[in-house]
Amino acid sequence: MSELAHEIADAVRHCPDVAGLSGGPFGTVATYLPGERVSGVAVREDEVEVSIIARYGRPLPEIADEVRAALAPLVGDRPVNVYIGGTQ
Repeated sequence: MSELAHEIADAVRHCPDVAGLSGGPFGTVATYLPGERVSGVAVREDEVEVSIIARYGRPLPEIADEVRAALAPLVGDRPVNVYIGGTQ
């Protein structure tokens, strides 16, 4: 799971309209691994959550769809819930 969490974080950061990852409210969107925490990505058996800061300009639903498309090859049939915590 640790490798998958890092791969997801990298794929999200490479989306052109994503300014960065966010831990979400109270830092709850994260994957906890031995000795580290991947903030902004929560990998679960039945779903994946990502919390992002979007770049200002495009409609937010389009950015969320872009993130889901980027993650599709990594997550299999798990749904991806995208939370947008702000814009830059």
